[in-house]
Amino acid sequence: MGRDLSALFDPVSVAVVGASDDPAKYGHAIAAQAVRADGRRPVHLVNRRGGTVLGRTAAPTLSAIGEPVGLAVVCVPAAGFESAVDEALECGARAIVAITAGFAETGDAGRARQQAVAERVRAAGAVMVGPNCLGIADNTTDLFLASDTFTPGSIALLSQSGNLALELQLRFAPHGLGFSRFVSLGNQADVTLVDLLADCARHEDTRAIAVYAEDFADGRAFAEAAAVAGKPVVLLTAGRGDASARSAQSHTGALTTSSDVVTAACRDAGVQLVATPRELTVVLAASTGPRRSAGRRVAVLTDGGGHGVIAADAVEAAGLSVPEIGAPVRERLREALWEQSAVANPVDLAGMGEQDPASYAATVAELLAAEEVDAVLMTGYFGGYAASGGGLGGGGTALADGEREAARLIAARQRAVAKPLVVQSMYPESPSCRTLAAAGIPVFDATEDAARALAATAADGPAPGIAPLPRPAAPLDETGYTRIRAALAAAGLAFPAAREVHDESQLLAAVAELPSPYVLKALHLLHKSDAGGVALGLAGPDEVLAAFREMRARLGAAAYSVEAMADLSDGIELIVGVNRDPRFGPVAMVGLGGVLAESLRDVAFTLAPVPADRALRLLRSLRTAALLDGVRGRPPVDVAAAAAAVETITAFAAAHPEIAELEVNPLLVGPRGALALDARAVLG
Repeated sequence: MGRDLSALFDPVSVAVVGASDDPAKYGHAIAAQAVRADGRRPVHLVNRRGGTVLGRTAAPTLSAIGEPVGLAVVCVPAAGFESAVDEALECGARAIVAITAGFAETGDAGRARQQAVAERVRAAGAVMVGPNCLGIADNTTDLFLASDTFTPGSIALLSQSGNLALELQLRFAPHGLGFSRFVSLGNQADVTLVDLLADCARHEDTRAIAVYAEDFADGRAFAEAAAVAGKPVVLLTAGRGDASARSAQSHTGALTTSSDVVTAACRDAGVQLVATPRELTVVLAASTGPRRSAGRRVAVLTDGGGHGVIAADAVEAAGLSVPEIGAPVRERLREALWEQSAVANPVDLAGMGEQDPASYAATVAELLAAEEVDAVLMTGYFGGYAASGGGLGGGGTALADGEREAARLIAARQRAVAKPLVVQSMYPESPSCRTLAAAGIPVFDATEDAARALAATAADGPAPGIAPLPRPAAPLDETGYTRIRAALAAAGLAFPAAREVHDESQLLAAVAELPSPYVLKALHLLHKSDAGGVALGLAGPDEVLAAFREMRARLGAAAYSVEAMADLSDGIELIVGVNRDPRFGPVAMVGLGGVLAESLRDVAFTLAPVPADRALRLLRSLRTAALLDGVRGRPPVDVAAAAAAVETITAFAAAHPEIAELEVNPLLVGPRGALALDARAVLG
């Protein structure tokens, strides 16, 4: 169930420590907001000088209030922070909102102070948001402890930026969106993003959760909480472009970026990942509505060819489709529209809307009823007739009235069906468009926003969720080639037969035991092929011995591996790796492998471990997935065996937290199974 945060969001009383009449101080802004809800619960203002604040008597200390305090907002300078928190706990506070800055964000000494305070808060059975936060608000309990007023609504915003909350407030207004809760995360010394996400998921008056986070702390826990939230979770985050490990020693580490990790975690958890506040607003406007698309087929309706073509491109760029409409629907549209109208998809009224605005409503109704349509995007001039008193071609009030009536008919039709309708208009603030918005139909001024909104409603099936981490296995203290190969083989991964050798006599003995042809590998190199440390297709003892002598003279390796060479003729080389991310833990990568892995970059990511069924979907998502089914006369390969190998490799890596990077490359997948041809690991 997570932590109980009821004392934070619905306290029995509130005290603002550091309340001030000075408008330049944050204690003034917090106090001014707090007293707005004085009728809901007692609100006490505390200023060390006593006197009055905001015309109210101020207590010089919390103790002087003379009654228990439920929640204390601490707005004092850093030097007095600890004593203020201690006094709040002594006065019975079960929740602290710590505005004061100067802790973990300043370095190790500040982090140590912060940790010590958090430990005292937890020992007292209380909870603390911050420090270094901008406050909280809960419109459902009349709790106003932030510097600004937030329009009531159904969205909980958990943010590391206060200004972003103000921007979203402005962007939400045209869409009728508002806030159930706002929490400035601060340093998350005690109450974390994960705690807040879990509590908002239980909050009945919250329908969607918006998150702006720069530091997830425990990113995997965030993904796990979001996966079971049961409500839309939309994430805006920054800094996704940098490599998670610039010193990566494997292909997997070099190919894995922070962006890949966050994207994979969001996909696995069913979180909508957005790049800007505008996109966050668009997604929330769509996902907080009651309608979901059963598929990805979109009908585009316009009264001008240009808007229709642009909208169709935007819809497809958003990952949806604009299929041709079937003959029965086209015939019904032809009967309702005039001769020059296009009815295939996009559906273009071709000027008929200006002659008869009711044609918009009739066409929308027909498209929403069509079985081959999952959602409708109406784009272009609709709204302009009422906005301009008759439109570009004149028509006066009759045309404007006709458009407003069409809007009422469209709104009524949308209420009667489950399919989503989204509108892009040149005049989104017109009376006609406001009628649509009031009916819960998202209206945007940008075509790409309308397309993104539809994508947010499209059903992708249930998110796969986050596979639990296995119990840690006995740690490995050495991860050389032979050791990691043996450990993976013990876990169930198949390898060709091999022998480690150190001199010529051992080499010849190994050749006598193994079937030809042979492979010789120098074992002191992490990237053997790049350094010329691998010799393939050696036919017999003489060739193996010659390769051994040449390699030893050039590379000076102390140990070598002699291996039976696998049949490469009908196989596909894959790469399977796990990179341990500092925030999200083990992250798996699968893709087309071999020596071209980094050049081709045809890879997919997910959080590890990876069950075989999810591994199968990842393999099928590759750009080159068609190779798995056989091309140009080649037989299909055993994809199920490849997926099972992915499960084995990723489960092994997840059970060994001491391994920073693990990679099997190539994993040879043929018509009759999968065989690991090389493996490497790097300790953290």
